[in-house]
Amino acid sequence: MSAQAEAEVRRAAQELVARFAAHDTENYFAVFAPEASFIFHTTPQPLPSCEAYRALWRAWEADGFRVLGCESFEPDIRVHGDVAIFTHRVETRLTAGGAEQAALERETIVFRRGPDGRWLAIHEHLSPCASG
Repeated sequence: MSAQAEAEVRRAAQELVARFAAHDTENYFAVFAPEASFIFHTTPQPLPSCEAYRALWRAWEADGFRVLGCESFEPDIRVHGDVAIFTHRVETRLTAGGAEQAALERETIVFRRGPDGRWLAIHEHLSPCASG
């Protein structure tokens, strides 16, 4: 694995987390490829595209959803050519349904380097994580 590719993926992942943490919706979704897919333990079925996730995000916002903060811990990056797998433990604070909530989760984000050299997320999988 090249140190440069690992650094680029690390920056892309940090950018994604920072935009999510700031509830910067437009810029958050800009780090995903249109064909990105999503599996969240909080939804009944996988989301097959970025647009499907955006629609769900809009519905959450209509119900009072807002990200208050997000921190990433224990990052691990595996680069395989133009594909990279980023895993970490993530702690998120948000409001939903009028109540503040906190979640500790494990997340895998798969990135692909595009022809322009930019790493975009093409898959995200979020699972609950036992504390400690």
